[in-house]
Amino acid sequence: MSTDFGTRLKTVREEKGLKREDIAQQLGTSSAIIGRYERNERTPSVDIAKNIAEVLEVSLDYLVGDTTVLLKDKKMLYRLEVLQKVNPAYKERILYMLDVMLKDAHSNSLEEKLAG
Repeated sequence: MSTDFGTRLKTVREEKGLKREDIAQQLGTSSAIIGRYERNERTPSVDIAKNIAEVLEVSLDYLVGDTTVLLKDKKMLYRLEVLQKVNPAYKERILYMLDVMLKDAHSNSLEEKLAG
């Protein structure tokens, strides 16, 4: 696992207003172990890391540093899972429309910043 694990664990935990004890209790371990994970003194097993991600409601990919995207919105994650199962032709059309809408939203946001 990446050395980012501990830093990301601590950052997300603090952003959620959780104490080490809160996470430890949900995992059935001690706050000292969570502290060792945060300081990268100890690396959790894949199963434990997955459980930590579930407790923090983030992806395991984010915690281990494989992505910089912190997906906090469970509905968005569900949409991505559904999109993966869509017929490829429909998927391309959906993504095209999403790209158009994102470009429009970004353009409007930029215009608002320039006007302000």
